Amino acid sequence: MSEYEALTVPARFNGPTSSGNGGWTAGAIASRLAPGPARVMLRVPPPLDVELDVVAGDLAGSVEARRGDTVVGIAAPAEAPAPVEPVAADVAREAERRYSGLTSHPFPMCFACGTGRAQGDGLRIFPGRVDDDGEGRVRVAATWTPDASLADPESPDVTTLPVAWAALDCIGGWAGDLEERLMVLGSMTAEVSELPRVGEEYVVVGGSRGDDGRKTFTASSLYTADGRLLASAEHVWFAVDPKDFL
Repeated sequence: MSEYEALTVPARFNGPTSSGNGGWTAGAIASRLAPGPARVMLRVPPPLDVELDVVAGDLAGSVEARRGDTVVGIAAPAEAPAPVEPVAADVAREAERRYSGLTSHPFPMCFACGTGRAQGDGLRIFPGRVDDDGEGRVRVAATWTPDASLADPESPDVTTLPVAWAALDCIGGWAGDLEERLMVLGSMTAEVSELPRVGEEYVVVGGSRGDDGRKTFTASSLYTADGRLLASAEHVWFAVDPKDFL
């Protein structure tokens, strides 16, 4: 008998059509740890509407989400990620008009960044480019207002932790090279110091951090509209064969 509550990724929280959004899933696994920054490694595409057992992992203080003998994800305490520099709300709002996903999107039904999701259903975080430091480090930004349907049942003024992780997820991919090659989230390290409040506008900022072979490294941060930092994340993405996901 596991000492941790089992985990299911509802179909609403998909990334690719047939698997879970990486950020939401990672946040859900991390929620089984004590509060604080955590790193989650995703081993396989998270299945939808399937109960996963959550058990103590081999690493000290870690937990694993499993489907039978298959490890879906591993979460462990981590160092807090460095934030991405903030962007003013009006600049982020204007950047949304340049969102590449409006013209070509690999996963249009993605919970976090999909253009095919209805208002209030998906997060509809549509990041556009803000600047480039000339050395390949790109920064993108978007605004986001959490819908009431994303509220924590126990604290209805705020979202759940998995939703906060989801908001920090895909914006990293769009700051990286998602426009040029298909990628999925391999690992995500995040610290959420304060959950976003339902109905308030926020600014989400993403930054590229280089690449190495199949790997792309990015970061993201979530700010209030007046520039107060709520959460930050770092990501490792892996290029994949489109036929495995499309």
